[in-house]
Amino acid sequence: MQLVVARIGRAHGIKGEVTVEVRTDEPELRLAPGAVLTTDPSATGPLTIATGRVHSGRLLLRFEGVRDRSGAEALRNTLLIADVDPDERPEEPDEYYDHQLMDLDVVTGDGTLVGRITEISHLPSQDLFVVERPDGSEVLIPFVQEIVTEIDLDAQRAVIEPPPGLIDGDTVDAVKDEDDDAGDVG
Repeated sequence: MQLVVARIGRAHGIKGEVTVEVRTDEPELRLAPGAVLTTDPSATGPLTIATGRVHSGRLLLRFEGVRDRSGAEALRNTLLIADVDPDERPEEPDEYYDHQLMDLDVVTGDGTLVGRITEISHLPSQDLFVVERPDGSEVLIPFVQEIVTEIDLDAQRAVIEPPPGLIDGDTVDAVKDEDDDAGDVG
């Protein structure tokens, strides 16, 4: 199984280093010196990590064979992809790889089917499940512990406790009712 673990940013300095947008919870494992990564676009790789260091909160990598700024700039926006055993699981029990969550059924605590996870959207503030409902529409479910209360990989399901309005129109109706009451003078 192939997982995107980083995206190469701009060149840093004149010796071939690049900034990297990390997309893995295990950068010390996936982006360590000596790691060989495939790339997208494939014509730029494979790339072997020569060195890595953190500078001002950003990970900087240098790849074997890339010795100057122009070589580093040529790699900009390249995705770095690691080969991972599909049965491998993250070290932390509450962490999951995207491929493990794809196609899970999403149900509420009482067992009502909400839909099936078709995509994981990684945003700066949180991750979202893109869930296709049985009628073909989509709903976005924040992947936070308060809402996603259980992931059961053996049963192939994610259990959620959605707040009002997340998967239905309750919030809109409640606001509408409050507005209607506000105009009544008794």
